[in-house]
Amino acid sequence: MGRVGAAGDNAAMESFFSLLQKNVLNRRSWATRDELRIAIVTWIERTYHRRRRQARLGRLTPVEYEAIMNEQVALAA
Repeated sequence: MGRVGAAGDNAAMESFFSLLQKNVLNRRSWATRDELRIAIVTWIERTYHRRRRQARLGRLTPVEYEAIMNEQVALAA
C-alpha cells in the first residue's frame, strides 16, 4: 500500500477483496471466526498465490515468479 488516496493501490485492494468475497465469504456461512480465518488463509495460499496467473508477471503465478527470481539472484551471487 502506498500513500493515502493512491488510486492504483485502492483499485488493487478492491480487486483482491472482491475476489475474496466472491470465492470465500459468499460461499457459505461460517460458524466461528477461526473457521473463516482458516478458509481465507487456505484460499490465499492455495488459489490466490499458486493458481492465479498475472499479466504483469508474464502470465506466471506469484509463486512461479518468485522461484524464478530467487534462482536468478542465487546465480548472480
